[in-house]
Amino acid sequence: MLTHVGTQTIETARLLLRPFAYADGASMLKNWVADERVQFMYAEPVYITEEAVKGLLDKYIGAYEKTDTYRWAIIEKESGECIGQIAYFLVDSKNHFAEIEYCIGVDYQRKGYATEATKAIIDYGFEQIHLHKVQICVRPSNTPSKQVIEKCGFTYEGTLRDYFYMNDGYEGRMYYSILRDEYLKGI
Repeated sequence: MLTHVGTQTIETARLLLRPFAYADGASMLKNWVADERVQFMYAEPVYITEEAVKGLLDKYIGAYEKTDTYRWAIIEKESGECIGQIAYFLVDSKNHFAEIEYCIGVDYQRKGYATEATKAIIDYGFEQIHLHKVQICVRPSNTPSKQVIEKCGFTYEGTLRDYFYMNDGYEGRMYYSILRDEYLKGI
């Protein structure tokens, strides 16, 4: 049985993972939501106006009313900037699993922030929500995300072939997971 506790603040060595606030709009626009490179890899649209970002924040913040919503703003403690987001975007209460998604602004990539944030919400998923399985997926071409997944201890499960049609071609969707007993052995 899952314990839905909603999106609570998580602090790591360099990051503050917390619910989104409207005050995050300017740094979101500056750091990631308007960057086509980030949004393409994340398979999300680009948001280039303050009004569009407010619409996205309306969606994120409005969803917090439900206790099974888990989406965090990734705040770099040193700068106070919102450098990305991380979420359990798919939560299956019946089968006790959730799937992670994340994105980090280009200027903050390859600094370990995605790994730090992902490990923190894996802990949250098993310790607070009591998940049985945490899963994550990635396109084969997204080498930096595959490295994050490996550093976080996920096990490769398989690839759904030709899952995405992008840029006039197909690309697979690689699935990875961590089971509760594997997580507990690793602590």
